[in-house]
Amino acid sequence: MSAVLHRNLKRVPPTVVRGEGCYLIDAGGRRYLDASGGAAVSCLGHSHPAVIEAVRAQVGTLAFAHTSFFTNEPTEALAQHLIDRAPPGFGAGRVAFVGSGSEAMEAALKLARQHFVEKGEPKRVRFISRRLSYHGNTLGALAVGGHVERRATYQPMLMDTAQIAPCFEYRFRRADETAEAYGRRVADELATTIETLGAETVAAFVAEPVVGASMGSTPPVPGYMKRIAEICRRYGVLFIADEVMCGMGRCGDLFVSAREGVAPDIITIAKGLGAGYQPIGAVMASEATVAPILGGSGLLAHGHTYMSHLVACAGALAVLRTIEAEDLLRQVRERGAALEARLRAAFRDDPNVGDVRGRGLFWSVELVRDRATKAPFEARHALAAKMKAHAQAIGLICYPSSGTADGVNGDHLLVAPPFIASESELGELVTLLKRTVDEVLAAERLRA
Repeated sequence: MSAVLHRNLKRVPPTVVRGEGCYLIDAGGRRYLDASGGAAVSCLGHSHPAVIEAVRAQVGTLAFAHTSFFTNEPTEALAQHLIDRAPPGFGAGRVAFVGSGSEAMEAALKLARQHFVEKGEPKRVRFISRRLSYHGNTLGALAVGGHVERRATYQPMLMDTAQIAPCFEYRFRRADETAEAYGRRVADELATTIETLGAETVAAFVAEPVVGASMGSTPPVPGYMKRIAEICRRYGVLFIADEVMCGMGRCGDLFVSAREGVAPDIITIAKGLGAGYQPIGAVMASEATVAPILGGSGLLAHGHTYMSHLVACAGALAVLRTIEAEDLLRQVRERGAALEARLRAAFRDDPNVGDVRGRGLFWSVELVRDRATKAPFEARHALAAKMKAHAQAIGLICYPSSGTADGVNGDHLLVAPPFIASESELGELVTLLKRTVDEVLAAERLRA
């Protein structure tokens, strides 16, 4: 019996007691390879001494001071570290630190609204996002998300938003299209939607540069993000880049937007920012986004008690400094190429794997009933949940998700191992993932 309101009220999960590098250990001594970092969080593994020491030192000095009274050294240093490495346009921008990615998205939506109010354009209240997207679990974040299952219970409570097609080449590029032509076609839906709604009513467009949980580490096709940024500029709409899952080195660059050659107006980050050592998320605002507020009220119309928490900021700063000191962005790119090769080799001839996709150390395997037609498995099979349970039973933590194909049907398995993962640990990851797919499909009699 447990007094905790667990995610599944009918089952108490194993009790985890310790972490060692890429592994988690439960109360019974069982070891699990954390091949997803929880949800792409634990980029440095579970026991990095530099981060542990930074957290200990800050707790021993000062743990909390409210931001309505004080700023603090870890917050100022962390903000400057991020601004110094941000895409163009952020040189005199600002950063706010919150407790999670969902909180960061809420802050981003409110910031976009305040930007236009202070700019004298109060009619801009509409937000546009993409189908099959996910931007967090608070009401505002769910409203701009397109994950059917996660939105369903709360649909009547969500603000009205507009959605366009995702950039999902595997599922939606036509046979007669080049990748670039496909990207332009789906990006141009944004212009059409803005004109339909009335540009004077649209505040921002929200998108993950590399889509994480909902579609399975799906990169954009060449030119897509640049086209999106051009359309936003044409209509005076802010571009909010959700890098909560894909950013902070996960795809091989600190900022994915920079790799795509675009400079968003607002960037949300979390997960790898703190690597799980403390809860933290952030919203970054460009110079142009901040300017109307700075020249107007000068007051941020948003706040939380635990904003800029000293211990969380000290831990995150240690994480980012460690990534640089150990040259881990280069390692992510190199080990990512090795992981890609292993995954493609393992599933090349699997009739129930339709696609292997990703970037850096952020990869997914999409499961299909029929490889030729790309027909997904129906939701009634609950395949993702069964894959998750089986993988954990054999010592692998991965991130399966459902609704991949259309928001309801379809499944993928996502892996996001720590940046410190060794070649042998990546080999173990692929072996256990392949075993999971084979054994679950056989047990469920779903093998093609």
